[in-house]
Amino acid sequence: MAERIKLHHVSPHRKRIFELADSLLDGGIGLVPTDSRYALVCDYKNKKGIDRIRQIRQLDKKDHLTVMCHSLEHISTFAYLSDDNFKLIKRLIPGPYTFILPATREVPRLLTHPKKRTVGIRVPDYPICLELIRELGNPVIVSSAKLPNVDKGDPAHGDRVMFLNCFDNIVDVIVDDELPLSDNSSTIIGLTGIEPEIIREGLGMEKLNEALALEGFEPAY
Repeated sequence: MAERIKLHHVSPHRKRIFELADSLLDGGIGLVPTDSRYALVCDYKNKKGIDRIRQIRQLDKKDHLTVMCHSLEHISTFAYLSDDNFKLIKRLIPGPYTFILPATREVPRLLTHPKKRTVGIRVPDYPICLELIRELGNPVIVSSAKLPNVDKGDPAHGDRVMFLNCFDNIVDVIVDDELPLSDNSSTIIGLTGIEPEIIREGLGMEKLNEALALEGFEPAY
């Protein structure tokens, strides 16, 4: 049975954040809310945790997992940033965006596309996530939380209690922010070519279009 931790979405209790971080440092995986939807989370150095997340989500090696960071400085450790990409990302973070970028050597091969050597990066606009990353001292690996072919295992059903209960025997710790369940996805932006490519439209599209225009980009869909 997973440990349950209740956290306020604006001012999460410091002691509870310690408990959550300790669980991940001990090799656990968690179910944690973000500024888009719930995510499966583990420390980015936890290879067994990464494998567990892939098994839960039924993902193969070609599917990106995302490195969730706390700042632009953190991003530059794990992804190569051109000047243009730096300026664009600076306008958008923190926020509900996942950036596909060329990976540095700091990123474990388990997390990169096997042929393209790219990595997904996020800086969420959500205190629970940001405080957790700061406490860990490391980024976390995230993947949208859902259980294929399990009743109530998808946030689209909208029943928060039933959704969280589905993960009781699957993850090690569950964070409950006691907010209505969200089925909104982050927007995915490819930043490996000359122009940004919007791979998936999600939250924050208006802000993204403004940022692209200010930086003189014409996004490809």
